[in-house]
Amino acid sequence: MPRITAERLQDRRDSILAAARQVFARKGFAQASISDIAQIAGTSDGLIYRYFESKRVLLIEVLSAFYGRLIAGTEQIIDAQPDFAGKLTALVQRHVQAFAEDTDLCRLFIAEVRNFDDYIGSASQELNRRYTSILLRVIASGVEQGAVSPEIDPRLIRDMLFGGIEHLAWRHISGGIAIDVDGTARQISTLLLGGLKGTAA
Repeated sequence: MPRITAERLQDRRDSILAAARQVFARKGFAQASISDIAQIAGTSDGLIYRYFESKRVLLIEVLSAFYGRLIAGTEQIIDAQPDFAGKLTALVQRHVQAFAEDTDLCRLFIAEVRNFDDYIGSASQELNRRYTSILLRVIASGVEQGAVSPEIDPRLIRDMLFGGIEHLAWRHISGGIAIDVDGTARQISTLLLGGLKGTAA
């Protein structure tokens, strides 16, 4: 029997992950099955289990790829900005855009993944923390530049920004209402930049 090359093994793994992303996005985690994924990938249930030990492991791999792209893209955009205002505006724009471009995966995370009984301390929570920590670094640079009051808790800013965008985006996610990415990001950035200097300004 000819030996399967490393490239072929990687191709198989990638095709399974692509199929899993499609199925999870369309059906959600609870309703998705390994058989659904195998059908899209053009393979068997048994072969999928040779690469991934469970549906939950597949989910984590799909989320890891999603967050990896999101984190890399966000950091690249932010690093290109010369000052705090530019970095914060770029981050807000990118986050709103993520909801517009990856609606199904954002719905999956909000409606299911974050509500898992074992979410606290999980790999999924760690992925989200890695992403939201980008904002904490931006806020730290704002404090250094005198653009953010050191009296304001960065975690409060984080929760208000991401929570507020999530609330606004949910209408798009649940009702199919299009997000005005540029307009929404601009208004949120204006509100934040106008209030972050606080009492120490």
